[in-house]
Amino acid sequence: MDEYIAISLLNDFIFCPYSIYLHNVYMGGDEGIVHSTPQATGKSAHSAIDNNQYSTKKSELTSLSVYSDELGIAGKIDIYKADEKLLTERKYKLTTIYQGQIFQLWAQYFCMLEMGYQIEKLTMHSISTNQTFPIEIPSAIEKSQLINFINEFKNYNPEKPIKTNENKCKHCIYCNLCDKSEVENVY
Repeated sequence: MDEYIAISLLNDFIFCPYSIYLHNVYMGGDEGIVHSTPQATGKSAHSAIDNNQYSTKKSELTSLSVYSDELGIAGKIDIYKADEKLLTERKYKLTTIYQGQIFQLWAQYFCMLEMGYQIEKLTMHSISTNQTFPIEIPSAIEKSQLINFINEFKNYNPEKPIKTNENKCKHCIYCNLCDKSEVENVY
């Protein structure tokens, strides 16, 4: 039986595969020591979703577990508004929407379709600025891109050298814990 890939790891993988390793090494440790300020802020801002306290409307589902047998992925969504057929992924602060974040939302979308939900609109929401950004429903070509990316994840060889990117590294929440880069964390 194949294992499912956690949808949240798709964004992490595209950012830096080594960050997934670091996350797992430090998971369960003292969050006050391990978590950077942006990570702690994002977790706090996301708590209403994670604790199903965002809405009492029956037509709004939060923190719903989703999966796709076809794609071999599983995770949780942030908000699905059934009356609007709208799926929203929330981030604490969005100034730029990166491909990994879009892959994460597309993955949730395909999971929900496979589970029988109807979705006509996708959005990313910035909690800090209360801005919502529409995201196009993925085309067949974009679904193929997501599938290729998931296969790249599945076939990743951790013995390959990590290519560091100074700009990414200095914004990585694990920068001060990482042995692959010499740059200082901006936080």
